[in-house]
Amino acid sequence: QVQLVESGGGSVQSGGSLRLSCVASTYRSWYYMGWFRQAPGKEREGVATIDSTRMTNYADSVKGRFTISQDNARNTLYLQMNSLKPDDTAMYYCAVAMIWVPPTTALRPGPYNYWGQGTQVTVSS
Repeated sequence: QVQLVESGGGSVQSGGSLRLSCVASTYRSWYYMGWFRQAPGKEREGVATIDSTRMTNYADSVKGRFTISQDNARNTLYLQMNSLKPDDTAMYYCAVAMIWVPPTTALRPGPYNYWGQGTQVTVSS
């Protein structure tokens, strides 16, 4: 069992920045770690993923603004969010996938086995 704990959320004004962190209780040979978000009344959507080779993939809506990274031990995941917009307001979750899927599929919630409890990000205009 892997426990994931996110932190770093908060309230910022449009154009501001936040850095999210996600610590895993243990390291296992997962294929993907990813960040997802869910706004009220909307489906959970993929934001960014990083695979076992450290290759990254981003949703079009965040490309050029968000950066996903891991520490060397691969049990801490980060999401640097710059130029935040009100549309980025959501609960942000980190997740781990134990199986390989094509990178575009990895941006969907389905392949992920473990999830954190989430951290709220609110961006005001």
